[in-house]
Amino acid sequence: MFPVWRNLTLSRAAAVPFSLPPRRALDQRSCRTGTRSVPNRKSSGSRYNVPPSAEFVARVSGIPTMAKLPYRETADGLDAAFVGVPIDTGTSNRPGARFGPRQIRGESALLRAYNSGTRAAPYESLMVADIGDVNVNMYDLKDTCKRIREAYRKILATGCIPLTMGGDHTIAYPILQAVAEKHGPVGLVHVDAHADTSDVVLGEKIGHGTPFRRCVEEGLLDCRRVVQIGLRGTGYSPDSYEWSRAQGFRVVQVEECWFKSLTPLMSEVRAQMASGPVYLSFDIDALDPGFAPGTGTPEIAGLTPIQGVEIIRGCRGLNLVGCDLVEVSPPYDTTGNTALTGANLLFEMLCVLPKIKYY
Repeated sequence: MFPVWRNLTLSRAAAVPFSLPPRRALDQRSCRTGTRSVPNRKSSGSRYNVPPSAEFVARVSGIPTMAKLPYRETADGLDAAFVGVPIDTGTSNRPGARFGPRQIRGESALLRAYNSGTRAAPYESLMVADIGDVNVNMYDLKDTCKRIREAYRKILATGCIPLTMGGDHTIAYPILQAVAEKHGPVGLVHVDAHADTSDVVLGEKIGHGTPFRRCVEEGLLDCRRVVQIGLRGTGYSPDSYEWSRAQGFRVVQVEECWFKSLTPLMSEVRAQMASGPVYLSFDIDALDPGFAPGTGTPEIAGLTPIQGVEIIRGCRGLNLVGCDLVEVSPPYDTTGNTALTGANLLFEMLCVLPKIKYY
C-alpha cells in the first residue's frame, strides 16, 4: 500500500512518495559522476524534493502526481508548485480539457530530474511539489472563476510560484486577478493560436476566448510588456488582432515564425519585458495539431514543439511570477502525446524560474 500523502513532511523521506526495494531504501549515499557529487537518484539527498529516479522506481508504480513529486495540501513552504484547474466549461468548440491535468500528470512520469539541453537542476534549486487541483464548480463558470481567484490568492500569499495545468484558457483571467493583486500589473508572454481578446461570445463575457480582454479592462496587464506569439487561423474580421495592437501588445503572427528559430525573437521579448513581473501563458493549440491534436480549437500551420521549447527557454532571466499550460483535451488524442508534450513544456517552465541552478 502507498503511504498517506498528508502525513509527509519536508524531510528527506518525504521526497520519496513510493516504496523502494529494501536493500536500496536505506542507501542515502551520494553517487559520483565525473568529479562532482550529485544527489542520490533513488531519493532526495538534500532538503529539496527530488522525484524518485526510474532507474530504481518503476514509472508505472505509485500515485500519479506531476513528475512523481510529493503531494502537499497547501503551498506553505514551497518555492514552486504544480496545480491543476480541471475545467472546460469555458470552451467554445471541443470539450475535454477538464481531463487535462489528470493526463498531464500521468504522462509526466517520463520526466527526469535534470534538463539535458540547458543543464538546469530545478530539484537542487527550489522546493517543489504537486498541490492538487482547485475544487471547481462544473455547473457555474463564474463561481469557478471566484474559486480559482481565491485559491491562487492563498498560493501566492506563501511566496510560491504556481505552475498551472489547465483546463481551458478561461482560467488565465482569475489567476491573473490574483497575480496582479500581489504584484501589480504584469507583463505577459502569451503563446497561442488565438488572441483570446473577444469582448462577448454568445452573449457571455467570460470564456476561453475573452480572458485577456477582461484582464486589460481591469488593469491587470502592463500592456507595453505583452507579447502574443503564434496567432493564426481564420477570423471574424480582416484584422483579428487590431484590438491587441491598439492596446500596445506586440503581436507575432505565426507567419513570422515559419521556418526559423525563435531564439532571436525571444531576445527581443526579454528586452521588452525588462525586470518587471511576468506571467507566461501557453495554450497547447499554439502548436500545430500534427504535433498536438488533443485540444479544443485546433488551427493548422502552427508552431513546432522545438519552437515552443525555444520560447520557454527564452524566458530564462525574466522575473516569472506564474505560468500555465492550458487546453490539453485528452479525448482528442488517444496516443497521449499532446499531454506528454504539455508535461515537458511545464518542466521547461520550471527550469526557467528565478533562482534555478544550472551546471
